[in-house]
Amino acid sequence: MEQCQGPNKNIYVLLTNTGTLFTRLIKAFTGAPYNHASLAFDAELNEVYSFGRKNPNSPLLAGFVRENVYDGVYRSHPGTSCTLLRLSVTDKQYSQIKQFVSNLAQNKDDYRYNLLGVISILLKVDYNPRYAYFCSQFVAEALNGGGRELWERPSRTVTPDDFRQHIEMEAVYEGLLYDYPLLDEHKVRWALANRIKPAKAATVAME
Repeated sequence: MEQCQGPNKNIYVLLTNTGTLFTRLIKAFTGAPYNHASLAFDAELNEVYSFGRKNPNSPLLAGFVRENVYDGVYRSHPGTSCTLLRLSVTDKQYSQIKQFVSNLAQNKDDYRYNLLGVISILLKVDYNPRYAYFCSQFVAEALNGGGRELWERPSRTVTPDDFRQHIEMEAVYEGLLYDYPLLDEHKVRWALANRIKPAKAATVAME
């Protein structure tokens, strides 16, 4: 599970199923085991990015986020299942992907969560708004920004399950997120002991 030595590095794609209402609705359409995708720059999942909820109890407040696997929606759903995928990239690609994410982070207030894009995939309708991403679209676009294109089609058509099925993606772990052996045990115990209780008024749970 450690990063490769030598000229190549690794990028990770974390696919998760939190069991929120939103993921259950999406799963009802896709049948896929995981319906949220995040981009990670290290095997320990210390630097993870995606498009999703900014607050576990504010489902309508969504956009670009640096995810903390010990907090937020993951702390409120400690039974989250996941698979961690590894992709080999060159040093230059790794740097370019990080730069893409950094540039987006600097302008994060200009971007929003592309909910209609998720719906358009389910309905097989082409929808391409500016300054909006859903989770897997963001991950694919970030890889494209580093010259690591995995598909010859627009990133807005890429789903989380497309990563799971891609021949170049190597699965290095599958199971409960908090059982992943490279996580910080102390932080996991803290998260489990201080679980966030979802707000009763929340009727829709974005990723």
